[in-house]
Amino acid sequence: MDPTDAQAACFEAGIKFGSLYHQFAGTPLSPESADSLARAMEASIENQPHCEAVTVEILTDELERTLADGPADYTELTGRFLDVEMRIDYEGHAVRTRMEMEDGYPLMRLVDVTD
Repeated sequence: MDPTDAQAACFEAGIKFGSLYHQFAGTPLSPESADSLARAMEASIENQPHCEAVTVEILTDELERTLADGPADYTELTGRFLDVEMRIDYEGHAVRTRMEMEDGYPLMRLVDVTD
């Protein structure tokens, strides 16, 4: 059985999240570089097929708390510093997704799928 267009749209969203997270995890991150890194992440993922919009927010309050407890002026990017939203359009189906921390884990989820 072939996947429906809505299922394929959800798959496309998953591909975008996997690419975003694993491409950038571990990138050196400081409060000064946070905004430019977020914009680079958005631009990188928006280049992919079917991706209509990406919004990346780096949680600078969490970043600053982490840096206050550490020995350096930077740390590495992990999911705990990210709040991400995406919109994928595939064959007339719009998929909205979100990644945010839940119980210490960067959870990626479908928000909705519409025609």
